[in-house]
Parts: sequence; C-alpha cells; structure tokens
Amino acid sequence: MEKPNSDHVIMFMDDQNHNTTETKPPSRIQTLRRLSFSKPKARFVEFSQPINQKTISESNEHEIEGFPSDSDEESDDDDNEEHEEYDEDGYKNERFRKKKKLIKMINWKILVEWILFIMILTSLICSLTISSLQNQLKYGLELWRWCLMILVIFSGRLLSRWIIKIVVFFIERNFMLREKVLYFVYGLRKSIQNCVWLGLVLVSWTFIFNAKVHKNNKLLRKVFQALIAVLIGATIWLIKIVLVKVLASSFHVTTYFDRMKESVFHHYVLDTLSGPPMDDMAYEEAHRRNLGVSRSLPAKLKESSVFSKSKRMGTRKIDIEKLKKLSMQSTASAWTVKRLVSYVRFFGLSTISKTVDEFGQTKSEITSEWEARSCAKRIFKNVAKPGAKYIEEDDLMRFLKRVEIHTIFPLIEGALETGKITKSAFRNWVVRAYHERKSLAHSLNDTKTAVQQLHKLASGVVSVIIVVISLMVMGVASTKVIAFMMTQLLLVGFTFQNMCKTVFESIVFVFVMHPFDIGDRCVIDGVQLIVEEMNILTTVFLRYDNEKIYYPNAVLITKPISNFYRSPEMCDAINFTIDVSTPMETIIALKKAIHTYIESKPKYWNPKHSVIVKEIENVDKMKMALCVQHTINHQNYGDRNIRMTELILELKKMFENLNIKYRLLPQEIHLTQCNV
Repeated sequence: MEKPNSDHVIMFMDDQNHNTTETKPPSRIQTLRRLSFSKPKARFVEFSQPINQKTISESNEHEIEGFPSDSDEESDDDDNEEHEEYDEDGYKNERFRKKKKLIKMINWKILVEWILFIMILTSLICSLTISSLQNQLKYGLELWRWCLMILVIFSGRLLSRWIIKIVVFFIERNFMLREKVLYFVYGLRKSIQNCVWLGLVLVSWTFIFNAKVHKNNKLLRKVFQALIAVLIGATIWLIKIVLVKVLASSFHVTTYFDRMKESVFHHYVLDTLSGPPMDDMAYEEAHRRNLGVSRSLPAKLKESSVFSKSKRMGTRKIDIEKLKKLSMQSTASAWTVKRLVSYVRFFGLSTISKTVDEFGQTKSEITSEWEARSCAKRIFKNVAKPGAKYIEEDDLMRFLKRVEIHTIFPLIEGALETGKITKSAFRNWVVRAYHERKSLAHSLNDTKTAVQQLHKLASGVVSVIIVVISLMVMGVASTKVIAFMMTQLLLVGFTFQNMCKTVFESIVFVFVMHPFDIGDRCVIDGVQLIVEEMNILTTVFLRYDNEKIYYPNAVLITKPISNFYRSPEMCDAINFTIDVSTPMETIIALKKAIHTYIESKPKYWNPKHSVIVKEIENVDKMKMALCVQHTINHQNYGDRNIRMTELILELKKMFENLNIKYRLLPQEIHLTQCNV
C-alpha cells in the first residue's frame, strides 16, 4: 500500500463500514493538493536542481476513483503528442506575434494625420485658385485663412514631429555618450513636440485673427484664451517631467552605475569565454601587444581600443563590445546609465550553451543557480586544457586581453595568490555573478516602478495647478472662486495630513536616504532580513525562515538599519574559557597555533587578529576571546557560518593537542547521613 504524504488531506469515501473489525484499504485515496504554481514564491529562493516538469504535472493532477493509471509507454506517447501540440501552438503564436507586430508598425494616428493633411491642403489650394472661393467670407474672414488655421491645428503635430526628429538626430551625432542632454531629450521629446505644436497654433492664430476680429467675435476670443491656457498647461507638464527625469537619472547614477558596470563586464567575460578562442593571427597580435605589460597591473579597467576579432562573434559580439566600452567609462553620463539600465533589466547572463564546434548554433540565458553551475562547468572545459584541473593565465590569453585577465583575477578566490583558477572557485564566481545580476535587475525594476508611482503623484498635483491656472486665464474663475478653491484644498490637506506626511517621508526614504537595495542583507530591530521588494510606500523583507515581512517606509525612516552588503570586511569574535592555572607557555603556543592557521587561510581570514583576555572570574576561570576579520562581509551569511565552523573546530583540535582544559575548583560537600 502506498503511504500518503503527511501534508495531504485524505478523504475516505467508504465511511459506512467504519465499525467493521476488518478494515480494507480504500481502492483509491483522493487527495486535495495545492497547485505548485499557486504557491507564493520569493525572488531569491530557488531550487538547487532543475524541476522535473513531469513530476509537477503528476502532482497537480486530481486523482479520480475508477480511472486506472496509464502505462509508461502511453505516458511517453502523451508527452510526444504534447510536444507536437506545443510546437504547433508555438508556430501559431509566432505567426500571431508577427501579425501583431506588423499591425503595431502601422501607426494609425499618423495615417489619419496624413489623410487630414492631404484633404485640408487640397481645400487650401482650391480656396486660393478657384475664383468663386477666393472672395467668399466666413465670419468676416476669407476662406483660405480658415483652411490655413485648420491645417495648423490638425497637421501641426506632423511638422513638430519632423522638427524634433531633426533636433534629436543632430544631438545624437554630437552628444552621444558625452552629455546628459540626450537622455532628457529622449524622455521629453513628446512633451516638447506638443509644446512646439501648440506654439505654432498660437502664433498662427495671432497672425490670422487680428485684435479687431477678437473684439467683434466673443467666441474667437475665448478660443484664443483656451489656446493660451493649453500652452501654459503643456509647459508646466514639461517642467514636471524634467524634474522627475532629473531625480531618476541622478538616482541611477549615484546608486547603480558602479554595479551596472561590473555586471556588464561579467557578462562580457562569460560571453567571450563561452565562445571559441581567437584565431592565430589575433592571438599573436594580442600576445605581442601584451609582452611589455607588467603582471602587476591594478585591477582597474582602462579604456583601450578593442583589437580586431575574427568573424566568430557576429553581431551579438559587437553589441557586447559596445556594452563593455560603456562599462569601462569612469564618469557616469545619464545616457550611459540609461543604456546600462535597459540592458541589465531586460537581459540575463547570456552564454554559449554548446562547445566550440557547435558555436553559433545555440545560445542560452542563465535564469537559475543550477544553470549557472552547469554553465560554469561548460565554460571551464572550454577554457582549460584537456584534462586540466586549473585554468591558467595562458588559457585565458586565448580569449581575453591581459588587462581584462588582471581585472577578473582578484574577483575569483585564490586566483591572485596562486595564479590558477580552480573549478570550484570559477563556479562560485559565476554563481555570485548571477545573483548580483539578478538582484540588480530586481532593483532597477522596482526603481522604475517607484519612479512611475512618483510620476503619478506629481501628475495629480500638477493637474490641479493646471486647472486653476487655466480657469484664471480663461477668465472663468474670479478671486472669490480662487479663494474658495484654495480653502477646499486646504481642507483636503488637513483631512489627509497624515497620508501626505507618510507619502512625503516614503519618497525621501526611497530616493534620498536609500539605505539598501534589492537583495541586501540588513538587520532591523535585531532581526536579519533580506530585501525582497521596494515600493514607494512599503518594503518587503524575507526573514531567515522565508517569512515575508512588510514594513512601511515611513516606519523604516525612524529605525536604525544595518546593511551587510554595503559594509566592508567584517569581524567576528569567538569567546572561550580556560583554566586559570594554564601555563603561559601553553597560552603562547595556542596563540602561535592560531596565527599559523589564520595565515594558512588567506582566502578566508585577514592576517590581522588578536587573542585577548577579557577577565578572570572566581579565581578559576579565565575568559578569553579570539577576534578575527573575514575577507568578506556577512552578506552571504552561509559562507560566514562555514568559515566560523571550521575555525571553531580547529580551536577544539588546538585545545586537545595542547591539553587545555577547564577544571572546577574543589567543591565542599556536606554529608547529612551516611549508611554503611
């Protein structure tokens, strides 16, 4: 009999015979399972192995009594049919996507504008050339004036769009990657286009309808005032967008630029090491250029011309080279940040999933930790010599330049000391790069969401201001009406005072203070938490047991927050107690043994350490402490625990070898009764 899982709810369908002495097992146990895709998931919790989709589908099926299970052959046939159906559906979906993309390419708004432009232009030509229409008047003006005004109103967007495209074209040619203005032009071009269009309409209206016509016709005067109000509103809206763009760009530059540069460079290295080595001519040229370069180059990227690659890399490699140049810039221009943000958010760590012989046929995106480990294994085999257990500098020279090699060596454990890269160290570096890329992408997505929410809040405030100014320009609102509206706004402000204060404090916390990013390990109220998600009003944390905790940002702004990720190399202390009668020679030998062990682990511990005596208690116990400094911070708390465990076990061995023990003082015993 198959034992049911403990977490299932079991329903026995034959309850009528439950009093019988001999119970028979039910023919089928019905279980109520929770679908796997309905479970809430965390961003940073992954499976250590790939999930078998067949197992998931079987676990999610509702078992119905009376239907026998299929055989393995039938299940294989079903799988094949499912694959065929999936291929057909994929082909249909691909055709549908292409058709939808073609429809999107046809901008119906522009098409309507062109049709109106042709029709109005034809009417204008007819009003100027046909004699019967030349002298015809409408509301005191010639017909061609009305046609010209209608042409400017309905087709002025076409002219303003052409003007903006020409301006953007010249800015791209002269200011690409050198000035911040390009970033703002791309974000503001629609608003600027609307302002130019409304300005053209207002100028045309002024020249066509003179002051005399405005005095005689009240309707035209109101339309003129409405045009002025709309132009002022568009200008205020443009100023609002400029301010939000300035905030977003400066926030990206100060917060994420260094991390984006590092992430893009990791992508470039993995992409290059995944492919085939350089051909002989390129390798000899790179080797000749690097002969005079010292091996002690600093781990800092310097701008240099990219040597010519063979045709192996294709168009994708050109893109990676451009991104590498972006990541090598020491100064952060806003347009550089814009391109890096879009790249990090929408692309994962891309590598070649096949060997050199199959290069160019299949590419894969690293989307899980398991894929990162398997990818590291493939890249190691691709780079290292056949049968080798290490990657040496000469192996990397077939793929990278020396300055790039000296940049990645300090990032891999033990590579800088030994000059060799082990398989485990390389795998850990790839996994770490994947986690960094993942947390950075989540941070950028949440920041984009926060900026959009801030945009909506600013839009609401600006809309009220535009309405008030428009009423004043139109002459509809008198001073009494304005005073009444201001009192109502003040009343609303007092009503929602706490909400406004909370929103303002949250904006300051997210965009000004910003004490953490997605994936950072923090300590709040003595509890270690990992930042899961950031919004304008709330921040979601994961506790050590994967429990989600929601903190209002207005509360977090009042709390001290400890951030492990932003901390330098952190320290630890191990407290232990020895017998006060321990000889000084033994204590000196213990210090030497600790010193020898720490120096033998340069990847784990900083050589600076100290063994201190804290106090002597009750003349029998001497409390001591070993203070050590890690070579990492406590962001990866599992690595910290592993190192501390090894150190404590090593201390235990030292105590046993040196015969260091703890003995209690002689205790006085009072016998109240003795039976012989």
